[in-house]
Amino acid sequence: MARKRVFLGSIATESNTFSPLRTDLRDFEDSFFAPPGLHPPTPTLCSAVYPVARARADELGWTLIEGTAAWAEPGGVVNQRAWEFLRDQLLDELRAAMPVDIVLLGLHGAMVSRDCLDCEGELIEAVRGIVGAKATIGVTFDPHSHLSGRRVRNADLITVFKEFPHTDFVETAENLVHLANMTDTGRISPVISSFDCRMIDVLPTSLEPMRGYVDRLKALEGIDDILSVSVVHGFMAGDVPDLGARVIVITNDTKSKGDALAERLGMELFAMRGRTRLDFLTPVEALDRAQAARRNPVVIADVWDNPGGGVPGDSTIILREMLARNIENAAVATIWDPIAVRTCMSADEGARLRLRFGGKMSPDGGEPVDATVTVRRIVLDAVQSFGNAVVPLGNSVRIEAGGIDVILNTVRSQVFNPDVFLNLGIDPAKKDILLVKSTNHFHDAFSRIASEILYASVEGLYPNDPVTNGYRNLSRKIWPLAERPHGS
Repeated sequence: MARKRVFLGSIATESNTFSPLRTDLRDFEDSFFAPPGLHPPTPTLCSAVYPVARARADELGWTLIEGTAAWAEPGGVVNQRAWEFLRDQLLDELRAAMPVDIVLLGLHGAMVSRDCLDCEGELIEAVRGIVGAKATIGVTFDPHSHLSGRRVRNADLITVFKEFPHTDFVETAENLVHLANMTDTGRISPVISSFDCRMIDVLPTSLEPMRGYVDRLKALEGIDDILSVSVVHGFMAGDVPDLGARVIVITNDTKSKGDALAERLGMELFAMRGRTRLDFLTPVEALDRAQAARRNPVVIADVWDNPGGGVPGDSTIILREMLARNIENAAVATIWDPIAVRTCMSADEGARLRLRFGGKMSPDGGEPVDATVTVRRIVLDAVQSFGNAVVPLGNSVRIEAGGIDVILNTVRSQVFNPDVFLNLGIDPAKKDILLVKSTNHFHDAFSRIASEILYASVEGLYPNDPVTNGYRNLSRKIWPLAERPHGS
């Protein structure tokens, strides 16, 4: 039997349309850019289809044709020329690979360019136009994405990470590879049902009620023609027509059953609105609790200065409060400041100098810190872990300011793992307080060393209140902008 030809591609970023940042090709090159055939053995968050498909190719009788894989750390709107270059490059690679039986795409799902509010929909539609109706198109999405009708119409399979923090991105790719093979060999005829929950909220699966909800979704898969169940949480920092949460159910040629299940699960999720958010504290409350803790380390998340949400990650507001309290034996990861990093590298390890750092991109990030610091460690091309993925931080330095270790980096990234500290020579388990720039992706790894995890809410650049965000492109009523978006 002839081997099946399978094309792999990945273009991914998350676009915060309210961010002062802009995203161009250099951001993809800084974060992750792998030409055809050069994807590393480890996945990125959105490119797990590559190592997963490689691992099963011989077993499934697949011949893989790998296209370019590109990922940029979440930021602002993507430069139009950069988007068109990445899109056209991947489409040209697909044309050169024709004919193909299967296309697997690792996407994020919340990319917005200057002239396109639905980059992924545009890409999937173009792929369908090249491969025709008979080829199988499968896609993975991050749940903090948008689901348009354009995407559903042109894809055969859509699988979404179920977990927030996203600890299951490899498992999601494995499910997609399995379903794509089953589809191609004629053992299943997948149909996609989706339900618009008409809501936008923060939905962490590390806590109830989302923990139990996701567990129930998983238990449904594989029963009575239900092939896959996913939830798109939505990305509230993306001003697009399809903003909001949706449930996706894929069944084996039983559309009516899928539609009914998607609606039932969607209304169940809607009933949880307003009860799923993390327990947010003010910085003062968080630091009071951390200083009163009997066991350490206490981890404080600076949830809205999270580069993973497309903001700069250079806020100094909580750090300045820590310095004002004369807190010592604490560590901060990370503050994005390429200029300060370059200055410290010029000074070299062991140097003591007057340094201004942080607070550069917006007044909402607080004033820059002016302090006499000691350069403790310089690491070229520093990294951290996120599951099996290697996440770049760029050239990074560890400075000590007022008894607090602060990591400054040149490639923006939220914090995922305690090795962000270890790789800069800090033992996080020996610190009293760890301040991390992340909303919830840090939780899985840090919960293994933390005595307590606190979430500090500082109003800043991230548009965390849909009621006041001033969306211009939203095309329908959703909660909390409308109290009864489904009608009375």
